[in-house]
Amino acid sequence: MLGLQKFLFVHVLACLGRLAHGSDIIDGEKAPESSMQYMASVQNNEGQHICGGFLIKEYFVVSAAHCDNYNPTHVVLGNHNLKNGNHQKIMIEKRIIHENYQHVGQGNDIMLLKLAEKVPLNDRVQTIQLPPAEINLKENQVCQVAGWGKTKTYGELVDELRVVDVSVINPRVCEELWHGLPANVICAGGYKTTKGFCQGDSGGPLVCHGFAVGVVSFNYNMNCNYPSKPNIYTDISKYRKWIDEVLKTFL
Repeated sequence: MLGLQKFLFVHVLACLGRLAHGSDIIDGEKAPESSMQYMASVQNNEGQHICGGFLIKEYFVVSAAHCDNYNPTHVVLGNHNLKNGNHQKIMIEKRIIHENYQHVGQGNDIMLLKLAEKVPLNDRVQTIQLPPAEINLKENQVCQVAGWGKTKTYGELVDELRVVDVSVINPRVCEELWHGLPANVICAGGYKTTKGFCQGDSGGPLVCHGFAVGVVSFNYNMNCNYPSKPNIYTDISKYRKWIDEVLKTFL
């Protein structure tokens, strides 16, 4: 089992290296300005995008636990173009990592960012709903994942938010392809398709029917030349109780 954990840790997606380069969406398109207004760029004190995230309450952004490795200090909301200064920059007051998280590839890869001030909601910034404690995602159900950055392995970076459709993969099929896959994950995209996420897209949401159902966690060998293995997301529905408890504690 330790060998497997080490294998998964080495073959992770998120934010490993090239911290300034942001998220990567493969075979996607530019997201319309009127869409996905819950998307957050999680940044460090140098103003570099290090991970994605999404606003669920006026004081809280969800991201991936392993993004804490890169010392996020603030989030940027309200503009799909990170080079455009017309956005809201909100400092992070507290980073709350799931108590069972150890490192990426072993599961529980989820973190809540408590913001230092209330985010004013408007026509550019909105929250996204979380799923109920039980969801029933169907095989081949089409969802979306979004992020900032390059569009192929070793490709050019982009400053504007991009989005791509990905299909949900049967959990049994995913487990056969990822031996020893951690519990409480969703598999979507990256297998038998050219569509998915790549290095740096960590923490962004998997959105199905208007709900943020997953958090981008890791892919295979940091390689965006799909298809080989499915992309892996943390299943938010399995963490609703934890999220609700955190919100009650800090609000």
